[in-house]
Amino acid sequence: MKLEKYLFAIVIICSFSSCKPKTKNNIPVVGFVDAFEDATISQARTGFVAALKDSGFSEDKQNIKIEYRNAQGDIPTLTQIVNYFVSEPVDLLATCTTLSSVTAVQKTKTIPIFEMVSPTPARMNVLDANGKAPANLFGAVEDLQYIDTSFSVIPTVLKPKGHKLVIGMIYNQSEPQSADAMQYIKALSQKFNITLIALPLNSSADAQLVTQSLLSKDIDAFFANPDNTVFASFETIKKNCDEKNVPIFTSEAGLVKRGAVMAFGADIYQWGYQAGEQAAQYLKTHSTAGLKPEMVKIRKRVYNPEMVKKYNITLPPNFEVVK
Repeated sequence: MKLEKYLFAIVIICSFSSCKPKTKNNIPVVGFVDAFEDATISQARTGFVAALKDSGFSEDKQNIKIEYRNAQGDIPTLTQIVNYFVSEPVDLLATCTTLSSVTAVQKTKTIPIFEMVSPTPARMNVLDANGKAPANLFGAVEDLQYIDTSFSVIPTVLKPKGHKLVIGMIYNQSEPQSADAMQYIKALSQKFNITLIALPLNSSADAQLVTQSLLSKDIDAFFANPDNTVFASFETIKKNCDEKNVPIFTSEAGLVKRGAVMAFGADIYQWGYQAGEQAAQYLKTHSTAGLKPEMVKIRKRVYNPEMVKKYNITLPPNFEVVK
């Protein structure tokens, strides 16, 4: 496994040397940094690029260059990618998921960073001694309050007979925002008189073992929390939950299309689009005046009809079919 990571890093470095983001004829260059590969998370990049295009910036028009790099979940590679974009330098950085955003903040104080699929600066622990976010950090962010709505739905649709509702979850204890979310959900479970069983998961390679361990504890439902490792491991989690007839609930709308029952959460495409609108404003004005990290504007209540039927769940009236 280590050899594979080293080889991947060599490929990334070689691609840097052969495909450098040079600005030609004053065409701005965007360095887009993805922390890992995931079908749901990739929608943010699609939305970001669409927002730029709707504002008149596209590679088809040859008035912008978007250099894309994906670290495939490898932290040293992620650091190399950000260092490379900073050294060129690119005109702006677009960072997708928390690890990318935090790494970018650590590596540059001058290049504008437009984050997406990331929490607030406070939850990323990047505020200065005066409680201020980095002056070069912008984009769209999310807090944890929206989890209330997703989690509170579970006891209204699942009412086990003879025992208190038991919900299981896994979290990456090495990611501050994941551990933070776990503590938040723990408090919610106490509020709703739910027994919560949370097991740590450090990498997607351990997903099957940890999920099976969780399922052996007779949980009534699985809650897929906002965690990069959960996103990357979701198919493995779902396969094991399906075998035990355990429904998956989530706060992430993108996971409903992949097999969770329902969610109230951010539309990942729109999340990227919102960050892209800010980036387009910067490209038009060459100024960050008036820009700041702003909360996600579009959240959806969605459900998966196949999963609702499978688990015979009666829905609240304000949920719509996931698209």
